[in-house]
Formats: sequence, structure tokens, C-alpha cells
Amino acid sequence: MAVLFVGPLVLLIFGLIAVPFVDSIVLSFTARHGADTVFVGLANFFALPSDPTFRAGAQNSYVFTAYSVLFKIVIGLIVALLLHNLRRGRALLAGIVLLPWVIPTVVTAFTWRAMLDPLFGGVNSLLTWLGIGPVLEWLHLVDQWPATWLADPDLAMPAVIAVNVWKGIPFFAVNFLAGLKAIDAHLYEAAAVDGADAWQRFLHITLPGLRYVIVVTTLLSSIWTFNNFDLIWLLTQGGPGQATTPYVLVAYTKAIQQLQYGAGAAVALVMVPIVGVLVFILARYLRNQGPGVKEGAISRFVVRYRRPLTWIGLVALVVSLVVLRPSIAWKAAVGLAIIVGLGVLFGRFAGGTNFTGGPPRQVSRRIPAWLAMAVVLLFVVGPLYWIVVTAFKTDTQITSRANDLFPVPWSLEQFTTLFDEQPFGTWFLNTILVSGVATALTMVFAALAGYALARLRFRGAQTLTGAVLITYVMPGALLFIPLYQLLSDLQLIDTRWALILTYPTFTLPFATWLLLGYFRSIPVELEEAAMIDGATRFQAFLRIVMPLAKPAMLAVALFTLTNAWNEFLLAFVFITSDDLKTLPVGLQSMIFGDVVPYGVLAAASLLISIPVVLMYSFGQRFLTEGLTAGAMKG
Repeated sequence: MAVLFVGPLVLLIFGLIAVPFVDSIVLSFTARHGADTVFVGLANFFALPSDPTFRAGAQNSYVFTAYSVLFKIVIGLIVALLLHNLRRGRALLAGIVLLPWVIPTVVTAFTWRAMLDPLFGGVNSLLTWLGIGPVLEWLHLVDQWPATWLADPDLAMPAVIAVNVWKGIPFFAVNFLAGLKAIDAHLYEAAAVDGADAWQRFLHITLPGLRYVIVVTTLLSSIWTFNNFDLIWLLTQGGPGQATTPYVLVAYTKAIQQLQYGAGAAVALVMVPIVGVLVFILARYLRNQGPGVKEGAISRFVVRYRRPLTWIGLVALVVSLVVLRPSIAWKAAVGLAIIVGLGVLFGRFAGGTNFTGGPPRQVSRRIPAWLAMAVVLLFVVGPLYWIVVTAFKTDTQITSRANDLFPVPWSLEQFTTLFDEQPFGTWFLNTILVSGVATALTMVFAALAGYALARLRFRGAQTLTGAVLITYVMPGALLFIPLYQLLSDLQLIDTRWALILTYPTFTLPFATWLLLGYFRSIPVELEEAAMIDGATRFQAFLRIVMPLAKPAMLAVALFTLTNAWNEFLLAFVFITSDDLKTLPVGLQSMIFGDVVPYGVLAAASLLISIPVVLMYSFGQRFLTEGLTAGAMKG
């Protein structure tokens, strides 16, 4: 039975992840000379330190990840505290805050690309109207005003980081909010009786209570951010120059564009130790065993001196960021100081709203919290509103900057142009077909494998559970090169089957891990009672466990379908024909050099976001539970 239940998962891990990963290692020892591939040993790795493109890519990935995660932790914690201490409307506001995380990455990129446009965007106009733009120039945070955000080498990376922070804040906020709910409110009451003020309660109750969630969320976000490709590519394509080029783009350029598979594989593999350390620490925390093993001299040393080691690590992080990008360090320090200062200020005026476990009693003390929440909602909803109104403007209105906030008159010109001049309907159908089939396969195989790993005892179960976790967080940058070769050999490049077969490489481990945590929470006595009454194990699974797991299945299905709907890297690498492109890649192909049809892109972005938002609205409660259930349970 275990073989039948976990067989598809094992075949996927072995055939589409393990074998391509080993193939990538083999490729890294080869080089292409003309039509022949020859063995070159470690030459590709030895060439990397002297390769300026690789050095820039590795540095950019590190800087991008460190600053993005830092800001997401701080802002996400502030947003979670604000939501946690609201008496009414918490569910509605939490749903609104989650929108940036739900909408497709391609929509995020095009929305912010339009808003950051120096001529037609709203960011420069808003900052000028508020009087902030000239102040930024006076503080030398920008060289000139209006700022050319994505075309200035000194501003492009901060702009890309800001967009990534905007999209990633909801993930942190929702997980932190779940962690806050788990903290016993009596601890705050006892601390208040003992004379602890709001700041002391925050330091000694809130932060320790959130430690596990903070570590797990930070590690997951660090792994995903470090291997980010689609957002950066869609915003800047790695430019200007190499100002925002990540290491994944370096690997793609060498392997796919230059056909140097060995050099591209070496670029991806040299980052494996960094990702491997993060995955190891994450695995320890997800299994509730802390950051280190309690056996062995090194582990005992880490456990004993974890606090000074933490401070040494933080100091080293700050120093390295300042040395690598001093201009960004200055901008980040100013921005972080403003955000933290405003958070503390609102918390003080709200009578400790940001630091305590329960809502303040006086209405006057809730006003600052609502003002802070209004600022957060403006930051979240503003870009989305911009893309909606742009979609209903004419080209004349967009270029003349007439009626920025409200189109007069409303027009369907952009939608007409979209369907008349682009195969948008074909892209839409391709996306539905590919993501739908991938989701169906994922749900069937994940339910079987998750149940087997949670209930059945068989040899290799623990090893397979660890393999699921590793593949769950394994970056696509390590797989797309050997998968490209494998699909080429099978003559599946530029076919829908290329996506249907490869999408489960990231959807199936993810879904299995979430369902594994949920199945473990179902009392095993229910199945035992059914089997005592004569049911087989499979009947107990179908008739007892699956009905109880419907909420989790819905959440995982929504997660999986959303991830498949938004996927960019594999579709970008494997599909070249216009008739076979999915929506994210199709929209990207509408940009020709510096010519960006903002109106048509806004209309397309609105249309591809509607299905995702509707799915999210339908299963909002299950989505929130799914974020904090299987993913956060060991």
C-alpha cells in the first residue's frame, strides 16, 4: 500500500528532480566546443571568481535578499500587530492586505513598472505633490528629481527591493498574525500586573512567542528571494547594465542564450551550499528541534553560544551590506528608521496597541492604530487601484496625464486593442489548461503521499519526508538547465507537455508537505474505529480522512493552482511559440525594448488577476489556515 501511495511522488522526485540535479552536476564538469561537449573538470568553477558577470550576479542576489527580507520582517510584524489588535474588521482587512501576495507576479511587475515610470508613473507625481521628492534630492537619496527609478544604476536595486517587499509583506504579516493568536493573553496580563510597560511586554513576551514563526518564515522567504528571477526580469531584465542582475539570470544567460550548459550549471551549483545551509536550519525548526543538534561538540557550542553568535552574524551582515552597496545601505537605514519610528510612535499614542495582546479599551486610543492601518491599506491598495484605472483610460489620457485618479470618460479601448492585436485568448486558454491539469495531478498524488507519510509505517518514510522538504524549497534555478536538456532529448520543448510534466516539480512537494501536516492533526482513532468495523485502510482514507480534510484540500488546491497560474521561469525557458505561451510569458513578450504599452498591459493584468482574486475570495479562510497549518507544522 505504501508503494502505491507514494509511488508517484517517488517517481517525480527521482525522475524530474534527483536525476536532473545529478545531471546538472555532470554538466558543470563539461564545456561546449563547437558541436562537441568535452570534459573540463573544475574549469567552469575556477573561472567563476574572475567572471565579473558572476560576481555581480552573486552580489546582487545577496543584497537583494538581505534588504528585502529585513524590510519584510519589520513591516510584516508591524502590520500583524496592527491587525491583531483590531476589534472589528480584522478578517476583511487581513484579506485586503493579502492581495499583493495573491496576484500574479507579472501583474505586480507591470503595475510597479508603470507607477515608477518617470514620465507617466504615479510615484514621482505623488512624492512631488507631498513635497517629499525635493527632500529626497536634498538628502542625496536620489541624484535628480523627477527620479528615473528603474533606469538609474543607483536607484534600480532599491526600487526592485521595494517592489519585492510590497509583494512579500502579506506572507510575513499573515504568519506573524497566526503566531500572535497562539500567544497566551494571560502572559500579557501577568506582565502588566508586575509593572512591565508596553515595550517590555513586546520584548519579553511577543518576540519570544514569535521566535519559531519568525525563523521559519524568514528562512522560507530568504530561500525564495535569493532565487528570484521573474520579478527582477520583468522589472529591469537585470539592468541597467548589471545593476540588478541576479545569479539566476547569469545562469540562464550562459546556459540558454549562450548554450554553455556547463558554465550555466556551475553558476547555479556554486550557490547550493548557501541554499543548503538555509534548508538544513529550516528542516531543524520545522521538526521542532531548534537550530542545532544537541549531540556533538560543534552543535553544543552553537547551542551554548547562540546569542553572541547571533549578534556576530548580524554585525557581519550589516558590515557586508555596507561594504557591498554603501549607497543602498544609506537609503535602507533612513527608510528603516522612518518605518520603525512611525511604528513605535503609533504604538505609544495608541496606548501600547502595537505591543500588547489585546485591544485597547478607549476609543481615542484606537484612532492612531486605525490611522496606521489606513497608511498600510493605502500602500497595499494604491498600486492595484492604479492598474485598474489605467486599464480604462485611452492612450491619450495616459500620455497626457489627464485625470490620473479617475478616467474621464471610462474607455474599453485597451481591452479592444488587447484582443485585436494580441493572442490573449489563446494565452488564457493555455494557462487554464496547463495549470488545471498540473493542479489535478498534484492534488491526487499529494493526497496519497501525504497520507502515507503521516499514517503508514514503512522503511524509508523519514528519508522520503526529508526529501519532500528539500524539494519543497529547492530553487528552480538548479533544475531548469538539465530539465531543458531532458525535454530537448524527448522533443517536448515548445509543447504544453513540457509545462504539465515540470510544474509538479514545485507544486507536488509543496502540496504534499502541507497535507502531511494536516493529516497528522486528524485523530488516528477515527480510522482505527473504521477498520475495526471492517473497512480497509484505503476505505478509511477515502471515507473518513478525505471528508475531514476537505478544508485542507481546498486550501492546497488554491495554493497549487495559484502557483501554477503565476509560474514564469519554466514557461519562459521551455516555450517559444506565441500560440503556446502562458499569460505571464505572453504579457512579457508584449514589451519591445523601451516601448511599454502600459494601457494594454494594465487591461491584461486586470483580466488575469480576476480569476486568482475570485478563487482567493472564495477560499480566503482556508487560504489563511493553509498558510499557517501544514507549512508551519513539523
